[in-house]
Amino acid sequence: MESFDLKRFAHIGDAVYELFVREIVIFKTKSQKIMHKMTISFVNANFQAKMAEIIYENFLNDGEKEIFRRARNLELTVNKRHNPEIHRYATALEVIVGYFYLNDKKRLEGLFELIKENMAG
Repeated sequence: MESFDLKRFAHIGDAVYELFVREIVIFKTKSQKIMHKMTISFVNANFQAKMAEIIYENFLNDGEKEIFRRARNLELTVNKRHNPEIHRYATALEVIVGYFYLNDKKRLEGLFELIKENMAG
């Protein structure tokens, strides 16, 4: 798997992950302002990095962990004010989401269930 493929998975995974979060958030409130705040609380590098660590330890099989590790090592452009390590983990999560979205919807459902459990707490 080339890094080009990983970047494609990250690109689609970013969109799929945000749609997943928005679908949850729209049922929690009618307020646009609160919807936006809730969405950005889950669609940000810090939360995504936290979820990436959880899924790496508790969900991924060995082959998927290899994809995750390769994704975590992709060359990124990160603003100097942000922690590159956090962005690497967030990107790895997006790659895994994109990979599952394109290759294994059942695994994607399981991944999203694990993330939902952690959104509540």
